[in-house]
Amino acid sequence: MALPVVAIVGRPNVGKSSLLNLLAGRRISIVEPTAGVTRDRVSTIVQWQEHYFELVDTGGYGIEDRDDLAEQVEQQIALAIEKAQVVLFVVNVREGVTPLDVEVAKLLRGGAPQVVLVANKADGASLDGQAGEFLRLGFGEPWCVSALHGRNKERLADRIVELLAGLDTAAPPEAVMKIAVVGKRNVGKSTFINCLAGEERMIVSETPGTTRDSVDVVFEKDGRRFIAIDTAGLRKKSRVVQNDVEYYSYQRALRSIRRADVVLLFLDATAEVSVVDKQLGQTIVEQYVPCVVVVNKWDLAKERATTAAYGEYITKTLPGLDHAPIAFLTAKDGKNVQSVLDVARELHKQAGRTVGTPELNRVLRAVMAERAPSARRKTGLPKVYYGTQVARHPPTLLLFVNNPDALDENYQRFLVGRLRELLPFTEVPIRLLVRHHREGAEPRE
Repeated sequence: MALPVVAIVGRPNVGKSSLLNLLAGRRISIVEPTAGVTRDRVSTIVQWQEHYFELVDTGGYGIEDRDDLAEQVEQQIALAIEKAQVVLFVVNVREGVTPLDVEVAKLLRGGAPQVVLVANKADGASLDGQAGEFLRLGFGEPWCVSALHGRNKERLADRIVELLAGLDTAAPPEAVMKIAVVGKRNVGKSTFINCLAGEERMIVSETPGTTRDSVDVVFEKDGRRFIAIDTAGLRKKSRVVQNDVEYYSYQRALRSIRRADVVLLFLDATAEVSVVDKQLGQTIVEQYVPCVVVVNKWDLAKERATTAAYGEYITKTLPGLDHAPIAFLTAKDGKNVQSVLDVARELHKQAGRTVGTPELNRVLRAVMAERAPSARRKTGLPKVYYGTQVARHPPTLLLFVNNPDALDENYQRFLVGRLRELLPFTEVPIRLLVRHHREGAEPRE
């Protein structure tokens, strides 16, 4: 059963995203003085005492969006209100009632959700008296808070839980897999997410940079709960100015890669593999996250190339991901969306496998008989005593050797490649650790 939904609604720059971060207890939404940073519905699961609910941040109502996305932003606000059991109507106590506040009040008046009027930016009790002006909006006594300083957070959270009485606020089941969808601008990430969710969960536009935040979208398949993380389309790092919205979007995308179980690296079939694609690919490699290379807009390119030829091109241009499966997709038509999810599930399964120490050492001996490590002038001849798997997600193999410095990077890359082929980790990264045999355990066969 779905958790009850609490939506945060209000005009631009009243502190909606700060309020979401406050109630969630961590930074989720990008907070920027620039109006219109939030466009999509940004949601998170909040726990208060023993109760859980889904908290949803929305874009500013009435924003004059420079990319002409105001209509789509307002559609997302309307969807959030429609799904919510409680709405937090946020106003700015320092600025008083504005015409846009009145418009938001009209939007909420007569609707099904229960409305809590939240007078934000009341950093001290001396400002609470100014909140009386908002009584004329028709939603009762305002709840004075400071999202920036955390003032009255507990009182507001208690009120939310009180309004959710009678609904199922028990802890939700854990998601079986988190999938981060990353790529440069306009490669179809949000369209793909909407296909998975079965609804217009993300704004889709030809305008580059439409998605600005990393947005968790919960969906169910075969009775199981998944989280798809839509991320902002990225540009070259050299073009991103530190401390602007794109910088924060970039950092959130990188964080999404780190917390994902599987990453979908989206490429545009109609364009060359770019510097951004290569940078993302390298980040995925460095984080040891299983990856599916998703070639979107294949309907526009299949007349010019075969899947085999394009696969060879990807292998050459993204060498660190040569083990990653490649999926060809037309997200706008929903073609092959389910098969991409199936591949991701298989990678997650592979990354969770365990190989017994006897089997690992049998394979290890076979690989080293095929190509033994070379002696080096300073470190001498490397000797591997035995190996064992010490972790999953990613599969992590620990080798006990006579001298860790003697096993050079080239040989370690060869070793990982062959172990991946011979062990049940054929399409996922393997983390290889090397330790002196006297550290932590005695050598054994």
